[in-house]
Amino acid sequence: MKIGFISLGCAKNQVNCEQMLWQAFEAGHEIALEAEDCDIAVVNTCGFLQEAKQEALDEIARLTQLKREGRLGKIIVVGCMAERYQNELETLCPEADGFVGCGSYAKIAQVADDVAAGERPFLFEDINAPVPETDRVVATSDYWAFLRIAEGCDNRCSYCMIPSIRGQFRSRPKEAILQEATSLAQCGIKELIVVAQDITRYGLDLNGKRQLAELLGDLCQIQGIQWIRLHYLYPDEIDDELISMIAQEEKIVKYIDLPIQHISTSILKAMNRRGTGEELRSLIRTLRERIPGLVIRTSLICGFPGETEEDFEELCGFLREYRLERAGIFAYSPEEGSPAAKLEGQIDEEVKRHRLELLTGIQLEVVDAFCEAQIGKIVTVLCEGVDPETGRFFGRSGAESPEIDGLLYVEGEDLILGQFYRVRIVVVEDGELIGIREGDLCEYGQ
Repeated sequence: MKIGFISLGCAKNQVNCEQMLWQAFEAGHEIALEAEDCDIAVVNTCGFLQEAKQEALDEIARLTQLKREGRLGKIIVVGCMAERYQNELETLCPEADGFVGCGSYAKIAQVADDVAAGERPFLFEDINAPVPETDRVVATSDYWAFLRIAEGCDNRCSYCMIPSIRGQFRSRPKEAILQEATSLAQCGIKELIVVAQDITRYGLDLNGKRQLAELLGDLCQIQGIQWIRLHYLYPDEIDDELISMIAQEEKIVKYIDLPIQHISTSILKAMNRRGTGEELRSLIRTLRERIPGLVIRTSLICGFPGETEEDFEELCGFLREYRLERAGIFAYSPEEGSPAAKLEGQIDEEVKRHRLELLTGIQLEVVDAFCEAQIGKIVTVLCEGVDPETGRFFGRSGAESPEIDGLLYVEGEDLILGQFYRVRIVVVEDGELIGIREGDLCEYGQ
């Protein structure tokens, strides 16, 4: 039986999909990363925001059309949207042939067999169970992979439904993480992107102590891994030990994803975020002082209920002053069932759009200035491919995280994919950095 897999949403979803790919393969099925001409399509959905829900429904509608045309057998809907809206799935996805929640990913092979046999499974097990330890088929790249170190979330931000979808925070055993990382390295992976809903909490649920710094030290010892990148660090859980580890370890890329959401203390409180605006400013100053060359990515929400003009101006001023190199900026979306959706002071949609445009404009200026400042610098680049139109090689430096920050293009000949090179940045074209190869291969890179 041929089973096609489609993954929507975040990095954690991608890992779940890669595990399902392995489970289907291990069960003897042919696997694919597309739906057409498959006996079964498995669509791994996101349900974090309403637009993610709509994206999932649009994809299911596309698969349904393939099914009607005889170009697809059956459809299984899995993941976050299924988990969140399980009581509405019969209405939302009437032509789907099976449904699997976030607690049942590990049983996808059996569910596929049941669907093939004419059954219509509806499997939603405990989302707070220990994280299943299974192999995976890496589908992102030959050179980088996500390394998920925990599942679920305990932060309970007022705008977010993740705890009710993914369950409480559960750290994976360190031994299992290191074994997986070693296996990835043996398969040729050069860069690990450490992910969880909040990686800074790693280990707290195991023995009450933060263990991320210790884990990173162990990951740095794995032969073959050359870059380790950190995503989703909750600000108030960052301690001195972790900062020192990031600063001192050569393999840890000087890039962190630090989602702060806002800078106004009153809005942070309404969001149920821990800490104040001044504490966030102080943390960013400390990080930049102790980690030279650090690139910070963040996420920001404008138009949150109760956000005054003063709150918004404070956020704009923060962006202008602190000049975070990377930022995802979003207009607040009231999510059904979240505490924030019930707050007074909901902001008009037109006002939210206007604020989003203003913030985005400020951030574009910051990014343009950052790119211009790179001209003349020599950086290490992981070579990942060739642009068919220009013939240029492309890759990423430490300042670019895969799939969200763009690429860096390299003039030169005979570069080897999957290897690191020193590259001198010479120009910016349409927001993309262009460089020239300098010297030979690098064994390790920053």
